[in-house]
Amino acid sequence: MIARIWHGWTKPEDAKTYEEMLRKEIFPSIAARQIRGYHGAELFINEVEDRVEFLTLLRFESMDGAREFAGGDGTRPVIYPKAEALLTRMDERSRHYRIAI
Repeated sequence: MIARIWHGWTKPEDAKTYEEMLRKEIFPSIAARQIRGYHGAELFINEVEDRVEFLTLLRFESMDGAREFAGGDGTRPVIYPKAEALLTRMDERSRHYRIAI
């Protein structure tokens, strides 16, 4: 199993809107794509003084699924234009880890 990790940051006043967009629009639209080997998403939020960090973790059976999701080498972030407007900073590449449980 592969964990695809990506970080994005918002201003505190945009955090709730971004969180709702992830939960209600973005994650469901990823699931609707029916990517082979996709096993769901998790969201982690860290509120720090002047910013809010969002860490997304998408699970795939293999790197093939991550590449199908993102295209190319699979490390390109997939940013929805509506969401990008809320982000003040973001990772330029996603990282992938083998889940060893």
